[in-house]
Amino acid sequence: MSVQFSGWEVFDDGASFPGLELDSSQKPQSRGVYTMYHGTSITSARVIIANGFKQSSKGMLGMGVYVSRNIKKATAYPLRSNPTDRVVLQVHVRVGRVKRIDKDNHPMQQTWHSHGYDTAWVPPKVGLLAVRSGLEEDCVFDPKRVKVVGIAKASNVSIQKELQQLLIQSCGGGGEGAAEVCSLCKRKTQQGAPHIKQQCWECGKNICILMSKHFCPAKP
Repeated sequence: MSVQFSGWEVFDDGASFPGLELDSSQKPQSRGVYTMYHGTSITSARVIIANGFKQSSKGMLGMGVYVSRNIKKATAYPLRSNPTDRVVLQVHVRVGRVKRIDKDNHPMQQTWHSHGYDTAWVPPKVGLLAVRSGLEEDCVFDPKRVKVVGIAKASNVSIQKELQQLLIQSCGGGGEGAAEVCSLCKRKTQQGAPHIKQQCWECGKNICILMSKHFCPAKP
């Protein structure tokens, strides 16, 4: 049976399709896998790609790996460093059980992990004094839950290429760094199997059945 329609929009919780990019105000759902960003120095980026992340020993949310869904937030790190020494890594995060921290002096602000949570989440624009930018922030306790999948931003093309090559080598020439991506829905294909694509019956635009939304120009 074929169902015809001229538009849709859905919200994926990240559990079905790893690497989903949520809007910054959407709460990450437990057990989901999300695309986020981590700002660091060039030297640290090389170490992270080769050996994985390590916990920060301190921070607003305590120990863990600090990431954000907002690339603007990640671009500002490391703080007080020369912008030419900054790199933004694109990462996939298995958030596990998530605790929302949305006020100053929250009773679990630095103890959330001891209460059984894997990730602490600060929503955007909640007024925390420690987050003057008002941008979304996450802290993941276990570094193994955070995996580098790309180089989102570097100070110049040569550094970008160097780090990308290191990432490909760390994946053994394959893995997520070399995965094929559907040109329409922007999701990785499974084992190289192409996604089903067809034309919208009303506007004629090519669509993928896994696209999160399609607004048909021909629809009134």
